[in-house]
Amino acid sequence: KTDFINFISDQEWKSIEPVSSWFGPSSFLMSSMSALFQLSMWIRHCHGYLTENVGIPVWGSYAVFALATLFLGLILGLVSEALEADWLL
Repeated sequence: KTDFINFISDQEWKSIEPVSSWFGPSSFLMSSMSALFQLSMWIRHCHGYLTENVGIPVWGSYAVFALATLFLGLILGLVSEALEADWLL
């Protein structure tokens, strides 16, 4: 507490360089990190729902997420190829 008060009263904060806009709280990078964290919390919630409420075993929940990941990758790959083919024509 004393160190913080001295930091403010002695104006030591003036000698610290400001955070780059790239790492600022509203930057694209930090917004993306926040979205990834929210996605991971949503996946954790879904895993808990599947194992506790639905009664799927843990390995079954992992299998559901693995299949969903593969399916999403397939869909995104097909969409990417379709868009690329349209752009080349």
